[in-house]
Amino acid sequence: MDHPSTERLLFEDIQGKKISADFDGGQVSSDAGALLLREVERRMRLIGRVAAVIPERRHPGYTRHSLRELISQRVYQIACGYEDADDADRLRFDPILKMACGRLPGDEALASQPTLSRLENSLTRTDLYRIADAMGEAFIGSYRTPPAGILLDIDDTGDTVHGHQQLALFNAYFDEYCFMPIHVYEGRTGKLITTILRPGKRPSGKEIVAILKRIVRKIRKAWPEVGIFLRADSHYASPEVFDFCRENDLSFLLGMTPYPPLQRQAAPWVETAERRFQREGTPVREFGEFRYRAGSWAAEERVVVKAEHGPLGANTRFVVTNLASLTPRVVYERLYCDRGVMELLIKDHKTHLRSDRTSCHRFEANQFRLFLHSMAYILMHSLRSRHLRATPWARAQFDTIRLQVLKIGARVRQLRTRVRLHLPTSYPWPEAWRAALASCRASP
Repeated sequence: MDHPSTERLLFEDIQGKKISADFDGGQVSSDAGALLLREVERRMRLIGRVAAVIPERRHPGYTRHSLRELISQRVYQIACGYEDADDADRLRFDPILKMACGRLPGDEALASQPTLSRLENSLTRTDLYRIADAMGEAFIGSYRTPPAGILLDIDDTGDTVHGHQQLALFNAYFDEYCFMPIHVYEGRTGKLITTILRPGKRPSGKEIVAILKRIVRKIRKAWPEVGIFLRADSHYASPEVFDFCRENDLSFLLGMTPYPPLQRQAAPWVETAERRFQREGTPVREFGEFRYRAGSWAAEERVVVKAEHGPLGANTRFVVTNLASLTPRVVYERLYCDRGVMELLIKDHKTHLRSDRTSCHRFEANQFRLFLHSMAYILMHSLRSRHLRATPWARAQFDTIRLQVLKIGARVRQLRTRVRLHLPTSYPWPEAWRAALASCRASP
């Protein structure tokens, strides 16, 4: 690497003192917190699992970076806010990033952008399936004991594209060419199960069932007695999904599009809510239920209606479920409305980790990129949920954790028998950071 410029930068004087700066500070990094993520990964072995299922196709004589190191470099960069492969051209010399990837500060530099891009574009569909399976193993391994139940929260989100990516389609709802990746989380814990890149169109019932089959098979193989509860919006309320849930003993709670037949059935509760609002003057909600069977359904299902009326008029919503014992109010307000938490999980994944950077031409390369961002999500989520519980960041968004936990300046000194990191004396939360490290080190 070329030596940084020693030309002095001059600032306005302060109390008669001249202020100058240069880029000759030596081994200094702004991302000391990446070493916390390395501690999390060392126990989860997520990156190791993924790297182990990717065949090594490169010629040994021209290989300078292992697959595990390449994936580690990319995942830690994403977590620290460097989501583009181009960022590696400068970050490859960063002493902390080297240490996070298992190299000493004085060792050879990490991989450059062309090397990382070659890896992204070398993956096959079989490789991607194996990676998804390895991530499923990591999800199962995150539980110390088998859970009593798993809440599958599933949703898709728009991923706008601006090039000529394979399988990017025009979506009239978003008024853009886009992908529509599906995210699947465990709803109570926020743990990511998988992410699947898809063309920019609404998923069909057959496609949803194909995804659910693999997830349910994987979970039931590990925990045969576990209860599984599927929760999703109206995109997923299809006859194929209902049939799959019945055949595989899954509970479900799905949104329903307010078609005219449903509106007619809900009329008594809508009228009652309107009369109450006119009488009381404040927004009111009425809840009810009825049995309904569309022409394409194999059997009648329980439909719960929420009839709300306020200053803006009626706001009627429907959900369909096979839960029989809970009241309509509990089904809607306590169970279905809690699905909104998933929007925050997708926000952490898509907005804070910028997982919509799917700018490769090949669809397989973009799916691999989505997996890389998903691995960064898993590490960040594990850091927050397990190791930041007793700190101010226990419920913080990922961008806050990045700014306050990962983005810490450090001067790095490689001595003969050790490496010393000198963190800022002025750092505002030294005790909380120390507690997070202690938790990472103590975790089994």
